Amino acid sequence: MNNAAVFFDRDDTLIKNIPYLGDPEQATLMPQARESLQLLHNNGFMLFIISNQSGVGRGYITKAQVRAVNDKIIELLGKNFFTDIYTCYDDPDNPIEGCRKPLPGMLLRAEKAYHINLQNSYIVGDRLHDIEAGVNAGCKSILYVTKSHPEEKPEALAKVVFHSDDLLEIARWICHQQNEKGFIS
Repeated sequence: MNNAAVFFDRDDTLIKNIPYLGDPEQATLMPQARESLQLLHNNGFMLFIISNQSGVGRGYITKAQVRAVNDKIIELLGKNFFTDIYTCYDDPDNPIEGCRKPLPGMLLRAEKAYHINLQNSYIVGDRLHDIEAGVNAGCKSILYVTKSHPEEKPEALAKVVFHSDDLLEIARWICHQQNEKGFIS
């Protein structure tokens, strides 16, 4: 399996975080999200969104609302970028599926479905649980540094292979790493 992937967290990584976002018209892209995805796509990476959406499990929003927001993200970014989207709807206090990051379940499902080599793959996220999901799956974890959750940054930084507050810099770094190692043509 030589398929390399980049898994992206959704909220505060690809779009600005609005807690329990259910209105697709409020979805706003993070700076350089489209350019970053284009670069990774052009370099042969499979791209995925991996997202915890506990608002469904908590009863604040519906699965249909989450799907509508995801559809809007696809519309804003371009429909050809993403191979798939994996969403965990579990309430953290009452997990049902056991897929919630930091568990690696969503990444492992993608690995199986798309024959991904997780050792040659990356996860990009802004939270400690994103980083830990990547570590738990055997991916390389990259911290997208935002102003949110500063209390998590020291522990997250200790577990990452790279960090930046610039998505395009992250995409360039990933492409450089993979091209240097010969995993992507």
